Amino acid sequence: MRTPVPFHPVGMTYAGGALLAEVVRSGFVEGLHHGSVVVLDASGEVVAAAGDVVGPIFPRSASKPMQTIGMLRAGLRLTEPADLALVSASHAGEDFHLARVTALLAAAGLDGSALACPPDLPLDETARNAVLAAGGGPDRIGMNCSGKHTGMVLTCLAADWPTEGYPHPEHPLQQRIRATVEEITGEPVAAAGVDGCGAPVLAVSLTGLARAFLRLVQAEPGTPERTVADAMRAHPEVVGGTRAEDSRLMRGLPGTLAKIGAEGIIAAGLPGVGSVAVKIDDGATRARMPVLVSALRRLGQDAPILHEYAELPLLGGGVPVGAIRPTW
Repeated sequence: MRTPVPFHPVGMTYAGGALLAEVVRSGFVEGLHHGSVVVLDASGEVVAAAGDVVGPIFPRSASKPMQTIGMLRAGLRLTEPADLALVSASHAGEDFHLARVTALLAAAGLDGSALACPPDLPLDETARNAVLAAGGGPDRIGMNCSGKHTGMVLTCLAADWPTEGYPHPEHPLQQRIRATVEEITGEPVAAAGVDGCGAPVLAVSLTGLARAFLRLVQAEPGTPERTVADAMRAHPEVVGGTRAEDSRLMRGLPGTLAKIGAEGIIAAGLPGVGSVAVKIDDGATRARMPVLVSALRRLGQDAPILHEYAELPLLGGGVPVGAIRPTW
């Protein structure tokens, strides 16, 4: 079940980005964040960009909506949209996340031992502390990708594929997912690697990632693309958590599909408006939301949630003394 996924060396790499954000403390610029960002309009045309938006990147967990679409195409059937959102999630490990993963596995006669993701504690600090206070520790269901791995196991059962070795890139499930990623992004996968959860991660360009999110939100109702987009937007807290950036953005800017990924990745799409994809080169999560807000404003978007994330406060002595703010 936990066969290692071989790493395939990258033949071409991301070239690096432009200055996108600065860290200002007491009026002094003490840090800089470089990266890349691309903005597409509703027709899919690039209307603004900075950095390398055509070289391949690993979108990390921002790939999950595409992976879920691949599972649906392979035969996964879930009756509750919230369960589909969970399969697309990087969940925070709150009680409602863990209960939903547990219930999905139990309905198939399985438990956490069926999953190939590593044991972990919840991402959410409150949830993590609660597990530790109760005498618990890391487990596979608590890992933030357990929803995706549950979906992968259930897809294998539905398609009559072996569950053993399901994360291996040569497994028919992963082959189906790879074909789906290539179709939805509109470009071939440039490289393959191993994600933090042990499943494959596939390299595409930042523009391809933005193109995929636009395609999902503008797909016809009833298609796998639209089904996944609708499930995530209807259940944003399942996708991340009550305090997660992408969840709060989807709740605060109705119609938005958003998904974060490791290494400073976030992508968002709005039907009839356009899409955005961001990568922060040093992987800092603190810079991605201010840059994303700057990009969304170039698409004419405005909402209280965008004001909240436009600049993130920098504290000194427990009070704001500066901010992380976009320079792009």
